[in-house]
Amino acid sequence: MHVAAATRTRLSSLIALGAVPILFHLVIVETRHIHFESVLTCGAIFKVGFITVSALMHWAIYSGLLFTFALTLRPGREALISAMARKLHGPISGELVIYTRRVTIAWCCFFATQLVTSITLFLFAPLVVWSFFVNVLDIPLVLAMYSAEYLWRLRCLQNPPRHSLTMILDMVSEVRKLREGPASSS
Repeated sequence: MHVAAATRTRLSSLIALGAVPILFHLVIVETRHIHFESVLTCGAIFKVGFITVSALMHWAIYSGLLFTFALTLRPGREALISAMARKLHGPISGELVIYTRRVTIAWCCFFATQLVTSITLFLFAPLVVWSFFVNVLDIPLVLAMYSAEYLWRLRCLQNPPRHSLTMILDMVSEVRKLREGPASSS
């Protein structure tokens, strides 16, 4: 029974992960009809607020990810992906330490590119283009980056560790539960 509930929860999460951004995009597409003289109407205020929240949320997520990953690249620190590999596989080889450090740098570049592209499109492109980028293309771009890194790992490393996206998400979830502490698990 517990497995069925967990499967339903994951399936619901996946559906929401796909549906919510598309709904956001559809709401934002409707805002292209806002005219300056109608900005003070309730509907227009809602739409402008919705766009603002959507933009700030996207920028905050990518800024937070960039900041979190980049902080671990400082001298004397273990790169975040190296720490994740160590958590998943125990002690890791020197080759894997170098590789995972480079992957952490690659993810930082990805996050920075997402952030700069989002801000640039928001400021200079039609709203529909920006919305399509942040709401529709966001998850496929993250999956493409993950897939490209995985294929590169298989090509570059002599004995590459193999793990699924599910293993990584379970590990992140486990870390989150540890941070929340025992009070929130009751």
